Amino acid sequence: MVLKKLANSIDNRIIDPILRELNTSLNGLSEEEVKNRIDKYGYNEVGSETKESTLIKLLENLKNPLVILLAVLALVSYITGDSIAAAVMAFMVALGVVLKFIQEVRADNSVEKLKSMVSTTATVIRDGIQKEIPLKMIVRGDIIHLASGDMIPADVQLITSKDLFVNQSALTGESLPVEKNIVDGEWNNPLENPNLCFMGTNVESGTAIAVVLTTGEQTHFGQLSSKMTNERTMTSFDKGINEYTWLMIRFIFIMAPVVFIINGVTKGNWFEAFLFGIAVAVGLTPEMLPMIVTVNLSKGALTMAKKKVVVKKLNAIQNFGAMDILCTDKTGTITCGKVVLQKHVNIYGSDSERVLKYGYINSFYQTGLRNVMDTAILQHKDRGEDYFNIEEKYEKLDEIPFDFIRKRMSVVVRNKRMEDVLICKGAVEEVLSLCNKYETKEGTEPFMGKMTGKIENMIKELNEEGFRVIAVAYRLFDDIKREYSVADESKLTLLGFMAFLDPPKETSAEAIDKFHQYNVEVKVLTGDNEIVTKKICQEVNLPVDKILLGNEIDAMSDEELSEAAERTSVFAKLSPMHKERIIKALQSREHVVGFMGDGINDAPALKVADVGISVDTAVDIAKESSDIILLENNLLVLEEGVLEGRKVFGNIVKYIKMTASSNFGNMFSVLGASIFVPFLPMMPIQVLTNNLLYDISQVAIPTDSVDEEWIAKPRKWAVDEIKRYIVHIGPISSIFDYTTYFIMLYVFNAWNNPALFQTGWFLESLFTQTLIIHVIRTNKIPFIQSKASKPLMITSLLIVLVGMFLVNSPIAGAFGFTKLPILYYVLLALTLLCYVLLTQIVKMWYIKKYNIE
Repeated sequence: MVLKKLANSIDNRIIDPILRELNTSLNGLSEEEVKNRIDKYGYNEVGSETKESTLIKLLENLKNPLVILLAVLALVSYITGDSIAAAVMAFMVALGVVLKFIQEVRADNSVEKLKSMVSTTATVIRDGIQKEIPLKMIVRGDIIHLASGDMIPADVQLITSKDLFVNQSALTGESLPVEKNIVDGEWNNPLENPNLCFMGTNVESGTAIAVVLTTGEQTHFGQLSSKMTNERTMTSFDKGINEYTWLMIRFIFIMAPVVFIINGVTKGNWFEAFLFGIAVAVGLTPEMLPMIVTVNLSKGALTMAKKKVVVKKLNAIQNFGAMDILCTDKTGTITCGKVVLQKHVNIYGSDSERVLKYGYINSFYQTGLRNVMDTAILQHKDRGEDYFNIEEKYEKLDEIPFDFIRKRMSVVVRNKRMEDVLICKGAVEEVLSLCNKYETKEGTEPFMGKMTGKIENMIKELNEEGFRVIAVAYRLFDDIKREYSVADESKLTLLGFMAFLDPPKETSAEAIDKFHQYNVEVKVLTGDNEIVTKKICQEVNLPVDKILLGNEIDAMSDEELSEAAERTSVFAKLSPMHKERIIKALQSREHVVGFMGDGINDAPALKVADVGISVDTAVDIAKESSDIILLENNLLVLEEGVLEGRKVFGNIVKYIKMTASSNFGNMFSVLGASIFVPFLPMMPIQVLTNNLLYDISQVAIPTDSVDEEWIAKPRKWAVDEIKRYIVHIGPISSIFDYTTYFIMLYVFNAWNNPALFQTGWFLESLFTQTLIIHVIRTNKIPFIQSKASKPLMITSLLIVLVGMFLVNSPIAGAFGFTKLPILYYVLLALTLLCYVLLTQIVKMWYIKKYNIE
C-alpha cells in the first residue's frame, strides 16, 4: 500500500531518470545488490583513518630539524667523552618535546567524533519491505523514508515530500529551517537545491521519501571530514621557527668545519681541534629554543586556561598574536545562534503589547507543530505579569492546526468578557488575504488602498533589514459555536506583525571594536543570505561597503579572489569550500588568518587557518578542527588571547635575537682568535660551560614583561628582519672580544699563558652575553624606561656571580681557569659599560633607520 501511494504521488518526469541512473526502483534494492554495492562503494562511514597511537604522536614532535641536530650533537659529545654537554642537550630535547606532547595529547581523535555523529539507524525500503538498518549499511540507490527528528543519513534526492523542513544550519549557516520539495530547475550551489538533502542535517518537520545519491566520504559531509582529518598545513609560526632553525644550522655547518680546519692546521693537534669544533657547534646551537618556545607557549596556555579557554595546539597561541585578519562565521559566533523575537509592532510600526499578547496566546495554546518562532515568542524577555496564569484568563475552545498549504494556524479562546476570539498567526501574504479590517488606536477600519500600500512598505523594510516577519490577526464571534474550522479564518482584523532575527551577542560589537584597536581586521564569512548578514554586521558596527557572494567567488581566479578578499569585509551565501578558499587567498597575500566557526560547514576553514577558533557549543567536527576552544560564549576572551599571543611571541623573539646576535658575534670572535692566537682561545669544556651558563640566564625569559608598544599590533615571523638585526647588533660583541684579546695578550702578556687568556675571555664573554639580554629585550632604554621581570633579573645576577665563583674557586683548575689580576676587573667593568652604551646607540639608530615600532 505504501509503495502504491508513493508511485501515485511522484513526478515521474523528474524522478525516473534519476532512478534509472542509480539502477534502482521504488521497491528498493535487493539484499544481494546491496552487498555488491558495499563491495564497490564501501560502507556509509566518514573519517575512517586509523587512529594514531600515543607513541606515533610523541614521535611526530621529534620531527624538527633543531631537535634532530641537538640529538646528533649530544651523541657526538657523549662519544667524545663530554657527557655533561650531552646530558644538557638531551635534557633540552626531552623537555621541549615532552611538554608539547603532554599539552596536545589531550585532544581526542577527530575520527572517533565523526563516527559518533552518525551512529544511528535509518528506515529503508528493500525488496519492497520497509525496515530499520544501521546507518553504515546504506548504499547508493537505497530508497529511504524520512520523518521529523531523523538525521539525514546520506546525500539524497527527494522522490516525494510533505511539509518537509530541514535544519541545515550546521552545514550552511542558515539559522532557520529550509523547506525542501521536488522542484524542476537548475542550481549552481547544490546546498541551495530544494530537491536535495545532505548527510549531517536533520528533519525539523514533515515527511519524505528519497533515493540515496552518495554515501560515506563521497557526501558533502564526508568531503568536509576528509578535509578535517588530513594533515594540517604549516602555519606561519611553524614556518618562522623552521626558517630561523635552518639559518642557524647553516651558520653551524659553515663555522664548525672552518674552525676545526684552522685550529688543526695552526695548532697541529687535530683531535683537540675536533673537540673544539664540536664545542663551537654546540655553542652556536640555540639548544634552548625548543624549551624556551614550549615553556612560553605552555605559560600562555595556562594563562588562557584561567580564562576558560582550551588551547589544543600550543603553536596557536603565537599565531593568535600574529593574526592580522580574523574571519568569523556569523551564526552562533557573532550571533546567538537561535531565533529571537525582536519586534512586535502594530500597523503603524510602533511597539504593541497587544500584538505580543495575542501572539503569545496563540503559541501557548497550540498543540501541533511548534517551530523556532513559537519558542522565541514563548521565551520573549519583555513579557509582563499578564502572561502568568494565562489559562485562568483565557479558556481554550478549539484549534485549527498549522499546515504548509495554508501557512498559518489559529486558536480560539474565550476571554473574561465571555467573548470567543479566534487568534490567527502565519505568513504575511496568507493572513493579509483573510483580513478585511485593521485595528487602529480608536477601533477598527476597513482596508483602504492607501493603508495597504503603507503596510506593504513596512513589511518590505523589515524584510530588507533581515527580519523574518509573520502577521497576527483576530476575529470576535458574536454567536458562540462548539467547533471552529478553516472556514472561520475569514473576515479577520489585522492586529500587527512580529519580526524575528538571530541577534548578535551582546559582546560582539565590543569584541570587534577591540580587535580593530589592536589592528586586527574582522571579516564575516557566512552561508546565510546577504540581507540578514548585512543587518547583523550593521548592528555590530562592522562596515558593509560591499558583500561578496559565493556565486561571484566561483567566477574568480585565485589571484582575483585574493585581491577582492583583501578589500571585502563581508562574504555571504558561501559553501564550506568558499570559506576555505577565501582564507587561502588571504594567506597568499602574507596575512596571518584566524577563523572562528562552530558548524560542520566551518571545518575546512578552521583546519586551513593559521589559528582555528571554536566554542564549546559547536558541533564536534568544528571543535576537533580547532586549535582554540572558548568555554564561554564571550568573544571578548579573544582579545585576551590576542594579547597573550603577542606577549608569548615577544618573549620568543627576544630569545632568538639574543642568541642569534651572540652567536653571530661569536663566529667572528672564534674565527679571529683561532687564526691569531697560538693556542685554543678557549678549552672545549670552557666553551660548553659558558654556553650552559648563558642558557640558564635565559630560562626566565618566559616570565618577562613585554612593552605595551610591542603588543599594540600584530607581529609576524620575519626571518629577514632577524638576519638584518643580528648583522647590525652581533658584530658589536666581537669588537669587545677583540679588545679583550688585546688586553690579555698585550696588557697581561698572556702569549705564553693560555689559561690566563682563556679565563679572561671566558669571563668577558659570559658577562657581556648576560648583560646584553637586558639591552635586546626592549626597544626602550634598559633599566630606566623598561625593566625586566624579577626572575630574569635574578637569573642574570646569579649567572654573573656563578661565573665569578668558578674562576676563583678551588675547582677552577678542573675547568682550566686561573686567577685574574685586579686590573682585569677594572678593565672588564669599563668594557661592559662601553659595550652596553655602544649597543644601545646602535640599537636606537637601527630602530630609527628601519622605522621599527
